[in-house]
Amino acid sequence: MSLMELQDKSEHVYTSTGLRRQTSAEIVSEARRSLRTLATQRPFTPQEKHRQLFGESSSRAHDGRPPSAFSLHARHFEAPDSRPGSGTRLSPLERKPRLSVSLGEDGGLDEATLPKPPAERGNTRIGSGGSRAKLLRAASVNRLPPVTPNTKNMSLETRIRADRPGDREKLHCSDVTEHTTNSSSETDLHIPTKHRILQTDVSSLRGSKPEVKLGHGDTGDDNMDESVFWNTKLLPVLQEFESFAPGDAVSDEIVGQLCNACNGLHEALAERGMLGRQFKQRSAILRTLFRLIDVGSDRLNLTLAKLILALNVSGNNLLNICKLVFKISRNASNDALFLNGCILAHCVYVCPHTDSLLSLLHCEDVWSKSEAVLYCVGSLKLLSGNSTLSRLLLSKGFVVILLQLSKRLMHGPSSTSANITSHGSEGEGQRIIAGHILVQVTAALRNIADQSESRPSFLSNKAFSTLCLILENHRKDLDICINVARIFSKLSTYTECCHALAESPRCCSIFLDLLSKHSGKQDLVVRLLFTLGNLTAKSTEARERVYEEEGGIAVLLDLFQVYQETPSPPKQFRGPEREDVLVKLIRLLANLAIHPTVGTALAANTLCVQLLLEVLECRCVQESEELVINAVATINNLSFYQGESSVVRSQHTHISQLLLKLLLSSSMDAVLEATRVFGNLSQIKDVRHFIMQHKVEQYVVTLLDSKTPDVCFSACGVLINLSADPENRAMLRATGSTQKLIDCLRDLGPQDWHLAAVVCQTLWNCSLDGEPQHTQELLEILRLYSDGGALQWPSDDGVRQVQEACWELLFLPVAERLKERFYIEDVIP
Repeated sequence: MSLMELQDKSEHVYTSTGLRRQTSAEIVSEARRSLRTLATQRPFTPQEKHRQLFGESSSRAHDGRPPSAFSLHARHFEAPDSRPGSGTRLSPLERKPRLSVSLGEDGGLDEATLPKPPAERGNTRIGSGGSRAKLLRAASVNRLPPVTPNTKNMSLETRIRADRPGDREKLHCSDVTEHTTNSSSETDLHIPTKHRILQTDVSSLRGSKPEVKLGHGDTGDDNMDESVFWNTKLLPVLQEFESFAPGDAVSDEIVGQLCNACNGLHEALAERGMLGRQFKQRSAILRTLFRLIDVGSDRLNLTLAKLILALNVSGNNLLNICKLVFKISRNASNDALFLNGCILAHCVYVCPHTDSLLSLLHCEDVWSKSEAVLYCVGSLKLLSGNSTLSRLLLSKGFVVILLQLSKRLMHGPSSTSANITSHGSEGEGQRIIAGHILVQVTAALRNIADQSESRPSFLSNKAFSTLCLILENHRKDLDICINVARIFSKLSTYTECCHALAESPRCCSIFLDLLSKHSGKQDLVVRLLFTLGNLTAKSTEARERVYEEEGGIAVLLDLFQVYQETPSPPKQFRGPEREDVLVKLIRLLANLAIHPTVGTALAANTLCVQLLLEVLECRCVQESEELVINAVATINNLSFYQGESSVVRSQHTHISQLLLKLLLSSSMDAVLEATRVFGNLSQIKDVRHFIMQHKVEQYVVTLLDSKTPDVCFSACGVLINLSADPENRAMLRATGSTQKLIDCLRDLGPQDWHLAAVVCQTLWNCSLDGEPQHTQELLEILRLYSDGGALQWPSDDGVRQVQEACWELLFLPVAERLKERFYIEDVIP
């Protein structure tokens, strides 16, 4: 190539606008350098000091919400619930007492049917007919043994029979029988409580399952087997329980034995199918268990609650048990009790009864037990704040259970619900209690979302669409809205969750509506803005939806104005909460500006640009660094669009003056962002003149010494545009830019071939009409880097493919031209 040909070819000047990009890969690469999404910290809320249903910042009035603190004793539980339910209400029988007798074969009275006093225990049948029991009582009443201390043992049996209407007449007969068999073996039950140890062999309760399943049969043999099991296995344990008087001081050892006895009782009933409401002696068991609550041990009460739930209590008793569990869960030191027990989820041996908190939430008719469900979910919410318990709940399907419960609450009560009326006040009450429950549900999900293992559960169960529906239906309930916003702010930091949320068609619309309605609620606003910022950082569809939503951009700019309100003098700043809102809001605008349509519109929006410039005018980078840097980064994204309508372009002088202050700051991040903006604005000749006039180019050249790829890249962007003017090249060479550019190419080139290409372009422009400098050193570097076989490439195939593409498409063409030009100039004097 002749010198004349080279001079003709060298008339081309590189600029940083990317006009010379020839491939799609180059265009994408340049766009990534010019337009950037911004990251920020997730809003943090410290864990509340006190465990309660509603936090201290709740919007609910204290006098209109269920309490978190209450007293609960055995007297609060009701005995009528102890009666087994048959499912059918029977009509009362006419009272016509008759003596049932039968005729013998000869027509006379059958002697076997006449009442006789029990001579031996083996001839006495417990549980025979009502009229026969009356005769037995009359015949045996004068044969009762004298009252002894052991008679106390019969009080429980007496109360058991009293609870059974058909057996009230048989009490004295059975008392005689039981007394003769138990008086000698149970004398030790009356040792004072403070010194006694449980004598019942708990292990004997287990492994006693008969061949025939008990508790539901109607045959005489089944009843006898059930009676034997009751008298020999269950009754002694209950009598042990009865001996503990309320208020007695009970040692930890005794509490442990009581808990073991309750667990043994639970297992025995489960193995024999006697849980639920069908067991005949259920009333006696419940009455005794209720009495133990007054012992006052959280460990024992939690064990009792598990067994009582398994006996399928309802009404006020179910509510009180849930309140008891909630009361225990309020103490963080009790978390270990829930971890070691199995009240959270099903035990391995339990029949499908409501024996756990999670199984209670499966109920279809939430409305008939809504207050109990409230305290149940409230307990789980408090427990889910413990990371270990949170993982345990997660493994039990906690997320899907709560989502299903939320759907039932939003669908409202069915017309067949037991306690539902058509009155308007009743419907309002149901709506209020549903809101209370949803506060607990969303707070529990908020705690679960802290666990990274929870993401698959949220993703696989369409949680995001359900949570958006909750927001839409309860947009006036600030407690629910804030909880859901906190869930989204946590999960949206993960790419897969971001895409799942972006696929919910109305999420952006709901967020913008909430921002408009609750603009003064900082804790809600900051989380919604953070979530929208995450969505728009990763989803083009989200950018389009926010922009296309009617009044969407206006809502954001109105918020900008509300939270800006810069007082005078400027150094008197608002609190950190207001500034955090502005940080998230400006970041959202920067991410929206990546979309060409949205970016062009925002660059042409006078109010938007003016608010951003006010941040730079009134805020100090030393005190509000993240806010100032986000504002500059947003201006950088907007400066990429330099059409005739661009307000950024029309105010380039004022912007340049503000950027000059940032270049002199001690914040390297602020310097980098200001340099990036100058890289775009320096395409304007007046801005280039401003830079040279204020000696900004000297500072930009020193940035090449940073050895940081991003900083060097931004500095080269400014130098390329400055060197496009012939009058500036000599001044740039005088600053020592050539040597610094060569050092940058040698040290950083193999790490970033895009940067290497920009350095070569800058060297080309700076050396167009001057004497070549450091020619030999530059040629050696270019020869080395132009040989792909001599380069060391990453071992990872994906990374290697990207680097090879950048090397071939971006670096190699300009390196070959630069090498050819310097070689000829070096050969031809």
